[in-house]
Amino acid sequence: MSVQVQRRLFTVEEYHRMAEVGILSEDDRVELIEGELIAMSPIGSRHAACVKRLVRLLDRAVGERAIVSAQDPIRLGRHSEPQPDVALLRYRPDFYASAHPGPEDVLLIVEVAETSADYDRTVKIPLYARHGIPEAWLVDLTEAHVEIYRQPSPQGYRELHIVHRGETISPALIPGLTVGIDEILG
Repeated sequence: MSVQVQRRLFTVEEYHRMAEVGILSEDDRVELIEGELIAMSPIGSRHAACVKRLVRLLDRAVGERAIVSAQDPIRLGRHSEPQPDVALLRYRPDFYASAHPGPEDVLLIVEVAETSADYDRTVKIPLYARHGIPEAWLVDLTEAHVEIYRQPSPQGYRELHIVHRGETISPALIPGLTVGIDEILG
């Protein structure tokens, strides 16, 4: 006799309700990806330092043109609410107090990977593309490079550039902003 196993996928609303009733707490390091609760890896010191550098670099560079968000939720449809390491969001005076930003609010998403590069490449980056996020960067601390993904489509990003130490990158939707890879990697 074969047993059919069915997954129970959660909606963003159900995910939020789990937090409201105490099933999930603020200390639980999980995110909702395609209806599944995914345990997030512990953040190592190199990863944390890179995120802090990115926040400082981007915040100084964008000023009032955008909001720099660190490890905050982005709502992607009915079944996903990832928490990217860094996101550049369209400026809103309420700083998104009324609701988490959605794909239309995102200018750039940055994921920093020390141990999760494969997962980020195969799950999170394609998720961002499917939801029309215009640009995503994957900072691979192990390989010491940054992967730049652009031109989203339902099948993934159509453009990938890899940049290394000594080079610079510029987000497509923030004119005049240039960041050195050495500044990001430290």
